[in-house]
Amino acid sequence: MGKPTGFLEFERALPQKESVESRKQNYQEFVHSYTDDQLNQQAARCMNCGIPFCHSGCPLGNVIPEFNDAVYDARWEEAYNILVSTNNFPEFTGRICPAPCESACVLGINKPPVAIEEIEKHIIEIAFKKNYVQPNKSYIKTGKRVAVVGSGPAGLAAAAQLNKAGHDVVVYERDDKVGGLLRYGIPDFKLDKSVIDRRVEVMEQSGIVFKTNAEVGVNVPGSELQDYDGIVLAGGSTIPRNLPIPGRELKGVHYAMEFLKQQNKRVGNSPIDVEEILATDKNVLVIGGGDTGSDCVGTSNRHGAKSVTQFELMPQPPQERTAAMPWPTYPMLLKTTTSHEEGCQRNWGVSTKAFLGDDKGHLRAALIVDLEWETDALGRPTKFKEVEGSEREIPCELVTLAMGFLHPQHEGLLQQLGVKLDGRGNVEAQEGEYKSSADKVFVAGDMRRGQSLVVWAISEGRECARKVDEFLMGYSELECKDKAVSYA
Repeated sequence: MGKPTGFLEFERALPQKESVESRKQNYQEFVHSYTDDQLNQQAARCMNCGIPFCHSGCPLGNVIPEFNDAVYDARWEEAYNILVSTNNFPEFTGRICPAPCESACVLGINKPPVAIEEIEKHIIEIAFKKNYVQPNKSYIKTGKRVAVVGSGPAGLAAAAQLNKAGHDVVVYERDDKVGGLLRYGIPDFKLDKSVIDRRVEVMEQSGIVFKTNAEVGVNVPGSELQDYDGIVLAGGSTIPRNLPIPGRELKGVHYAMEFLKQQNKRVGNSPIDVEEILATDKNVLVIGGGDTGSDCVGTSNRHGAKSVTQFELMPQPPQERTAAMPWPTYPMLLKTTTSHEEGCQRNWGVSTKAFLGDDKGHLRAALIVDLEWETDALGRPTKFKEVEGSEREIPCELVTLAMGFLHPQHEGLLQQLGVKLDGRGNVEAQEGEYKSSADKVFVAGDMRRGQSLVVWAISEGRECARKVDEFLMGYSELECKDKAVSYA
C-alpha cells in the first residue's frame, strides 16, 4: 500500500479536459494528463485490499494494487512490468475500456473507486517516454508459422503472445491499415491513431508481419492459410443489427459503422470509395444507447450537426446500484459520456416505427412512439407496451443505427474453412480450448464470444495464443508448467 491513509485523505479526481467548444473543433484527444502530485494522490487511494476484487472485475486479471504501489513510489519500470505482465496494450484499455475493474473496487462500496483506468494509461505513456517499451527479441525460434486473421485487439494480442513464444506470425487485415475496430470504429478523439501506429511499429520490430488490404476468403484464398502450422480467426463480430421498418431504404439511414469508419478514414487521409456521409447542418437521430451510439453523437457534433438526438429502446438506467446490481458486479447505470456533454437530446423508452422520406427518396423524419415498461421484483425491465397517443414525427435527415452486432461475416473465409457455427452465428469452439471444428484453426475475440469489450478481446487473444502454442508444441498446460514455459 503506497499510503495507508490515502483513501481517507484524497478524493477521486480525473484529469482536466479541453472545453467543449474547443474540442468540438477537431478530432484530437482532449483529456489532459495528471500532474505528478495528482498521479501520486490517485495511486495513494488504493487500499491494497486483503481480497482485491478489482482483479476479478478485470477480464485480464490485472495486478492492480501492486502497480498502484509502484506508481505511488515512482518506480516506473516496475509499474510497467507489472502492468504488461497481464495486458499487452494498456494504451488501448487506458483510453477506451469501460473499466469493470473500477466497478469491482472495494473502495467503491461506499466511496468513488480508485481511478484505475487513468493510472494504467499514465503508466504506459510514461513507459514509452522512458523507453521501457522494447521489441520482443526471442532467441528461441520454434520454426512454426501461425496466421492471424484480423488485426483488432484480439488478433494483435494473439500475435504478440505467439511471437513471444518463438513462433513466426503473419497477421492478415482486410482494410488498408492495421487496427480493426480500433482503427476504423473508435473515433480519433477517443483513441488517436498514432497510438496504434506506435504499437504496430514495436510489433513489426519484434518480427511480426502485417499484410493489409488482404481479405482472406476474397482477394486472398482461404487455401493460402493451409501452408501455416496454426490459424487464429480474430475477425470480430462485424454484421450489424438492422432495423427493418418501413423507410429503411431511404437515403440518409446508415449503420453506425458506415458513418464512423468514414470519419476515421477522413482524419487518416485514407481514400473513401463510397458516397460520403456527413452530419453537417442536419438533424441527426442516433438509435442505440451504447458506446457506439455515443461515438456517433460526438462525431455528429464535430461535423456541425443542426441537432443530435439519441434514442434507446430500454428505460432510463438508474444512477446508483440497485438490488439487481450488487457490488462487485458490473452495474448497468446511467452513463453520460464526454460526447453527451458536447450536446445531445437523450430519450429512453422510445421505439422507432418508420422512417419517412420526401418525393426524392431522402429521409426527412422518423415516426416514433413512447414505451411503458413493466419491471420484475428487482426493478429489471421485462416487457413493454406502446403509450397510447404518444405516436409522433420528429425531423431528421440522418439516422445512424447503433444497435450492436449479430455475428461475424459468414461468407468467404468461414465458409471456405468449413468451421461450425453456434446458435448465435459465432464460430463454435470447445469451451476453454479456443479450437474450432476445423483442423488447426482456433478462434478468439468477438468472433467466438460475440460482441464484447476491448479488454475481453485482449484476454481472448492471449488465452487463444496459449492454446495454439500447446497445440503446436505438442504438450499440455501441465507440461508447460513443468517446462517453465512463460506466456507473460
